[in-house]
Amino acid sequence: MEIKDLYQVFLRSAGVNTDTRTLKENQLFFALKGENFDGNAYALKALEGGACCAVVHESLQACDPRLVKVEDTLLTLQELAACHRRQLDIPVIGLTGTNGKTTTKELIRAVLSSTYKVVATEGNLNNDIGVPLSVLKIGPDAQIAIIEMGASHPEDLRPLLSVAQPTHGVITNVGKAHLEGFGSFEGVKHAKGLLYDWLKAQDGVAFANGEDPVLQEMLWERGVPCIAYGLKGVEILPSSPEHPFLRMDFGDGVLETQLVGAYNAANVLAALKIGWFFGVPREKAWAAITSYSPSNNRSQLLKTQNNTLIVDAYNANPSSMAVALDNLSLVQGRKVALLGDMRELGADAPAEHSRIVERLEGCEAYLVGEEFTRAAKGTPLKTFATSEELAKYLLEHPLQGCTILVKGSRGTQMEKVIASL
Repeated sequence: MEIKDLYQVFLRSAGVNTDTRTLKENQLFFALKGENFDGNAYALKALEGGACCAVVHESLQACDPRLVKVEDTLLTLQELAACHRRQLDIPVIGLTGTNGKTTTKELIRAVLSSTYKVVATEGNLNNDIGVPLSVLKIGPDAQIAIIEMGASHPEDLRPLLSVAQPTHGVITNVGKAHLEGFGSFEGVKHAKGLLYDWLKAQDGVAFANGEDPVLQEMLWERGVPCIAYGLKGVEILPSSPEHPFLRMDFGDGVLETQLVGAYNAANVLAALKIGWFFGVPREKAWAAITSYSPSNNRSQLLKTQNNTLIVDAYNANPSSMAVALDNLSLVQGRKVALLGDMRELGADAPAEHSRIVERLEGCEAYLVGEEFTRAAKGTPLKTFATSEELAKYLLEHPLQGCTILVKGSRGTQMEKVIASL
């Protein structure tokens, strides 16, 4: 079956699904294949569960007129999404970056949704499967779409761009992350810069932090039209127990947020600038920012019976760890850092973890993971093999009256210590 014919099936369906556990009646099932699973094994179950048809790879021997056999189900999913995208005459904002992607996406969604019908990537479905699924959820009534795109290898963005086909784009920042896959910081710049390359080729528009020298250099090299935002004329007000969240004084008004950390200011400014570009009234944009409350362990402030927690435990890399520690240093009173290993740094891992340990000299901190254990050897810092071990220790040696930063890469599962605090 050709893509144009499969697209007609999609238009008559109730959407696309890749998981029989969440399958709905009349959905189009894609049997994706990974290292540890083969969707072909669930194709017939999907049909029994109400799927209108199942796209499978050719090795499936079963015969059913509702089976659509293709050579590569993932590639077919991406081609179907690209076909759908070509039918949509709406702005699509492509978003990538080292840190702050999901928070920035949610802020942009909040601002634009005050005025438009917006479809955006759910959660962090920003990979080679999540992007096409996100594009296929864009309905005929959508006025603007926001598609988040992640990358951990040099060319990861290329197929995602071909699917999302953004007309506008944002790179939040470029920092040291996934160095094991990218090879170097220059590799990170190349990978993220593919978004700028796409916008240049398609006469698109970039939104960028005008005070970020790396982004400005990347834009200048490519000659991409840019609408800049920055902190000029904006004062970040100091936090306090009465005002623990980010507050920004624009001179003619103070914008209150529910975000922790001055490092989120650039994310807020990006959302405001994009809202301005698309004609969102300022009062609506400010109200949307003020109402937005982060979730999923990203820049969250949690108050327990004993402590105040800054939970930023969804992920970590050297640049995000540095700004989180900078923010913690501004807190008054007793402060504690609970930090987990930063993963996927390759050969740079020992040096980057040592830099963080050096920053912690004289600080109260507890570290989790092999890399931090090696880096902290010979220092008074306490180290633990796992977050579960740290959680057990904290139950036996409770912290009280502290402001506590909880941060680490996803694999360290630092959120497991929260119940002990």
